[in-house]
Amino acid sequence: MLVSIIMPAHNAEAHIRTAIDSVLAQSFGNFELLIMDDCSTDSTVDIVRSYTDPRLKLHVLGSNLGAAGTRNYGIRQATGRYLAFLDSDDCWKPEKLAMQLAFMQANQAALSYTAYDVMSPDGTQVTGRVDVPESVTYRYLLRNTIIGCLTVMIDTAQTGLVQMPAFRGAEDTATWLTILKKGYVARGLTESLAVYRKGNVSLSSNKIQMAKLIWQVYRKNQQMSILTAMTHFPFYLWNGFRKHLRTGGSMKLVK
Repeated sequence: MLVSIIMPAHNAEAHIRTAIDSVLAQSFGNFELLIMDDCSTDSTVDIVRSYTDPRLKLHVLGSNLGAAGTRNYGIRQATGRYLAFLDSDDCWKPEKLAMQLAFMQANQAALSYTAYDVMSPDGTQVTGRVDVPESVTYRYLLRNTIIGCLTVMIDTAQTGLVQMPAFRGAEDTATWLTILKKGYVARGLTESLAVYRKGNVSLSSNKIQMAKLIWQVYRKNQQMSILTAMTHFPFYLWNGFRKHLRTGGSMKLVK
């Protein structure tokens, strides 16, 4: 089974080698790594072009599409049955694809995710870990955005074409919600198989921005009434606060 890995990149020269190398080091080798350069002005494209592995496919976009648009472009180019996502400053552990694909097939999962570690912005130390439940329903995800984009794998034979809505910074959560709303249950592999690079944005400012984004997802993307949204929102705030305390405070927002 071919896995298509979607990697958006924008001025990613500082860390993209680490991300690419973690994919090329996978014990499972039947993948294509689709890197979409979103109008970088640094050496990102040159770094990607320095690789000769034919599984790596670079697309240089003619206009800036943002995170959701860039991922959607990549998804439309993908030829694999399974989709996986990795940002250009995060990385995977070597057994990630092999273990997760076997897990999905054993559980006939449409969407799966894993636990992941959190590292400092410079990558020198692990500062926390995000543990995950064995399953996540639509209702659960409304109240606890526990699924990390860098850990997700989707079986498009079950879900059909996946496209991320334009909710800058929360497009991934909106996507998982849309899939689960159809009745699917996401399955979690509780072993940590990925490493998320923590950003430098402060906890307080970042949490306010993320809260606003999640509220927009409730109201505009999931088309909830104000009353229904208000029944879920306090749980989201509490679970988000607990998660960021466990992982050392701040996180990045994808631009």
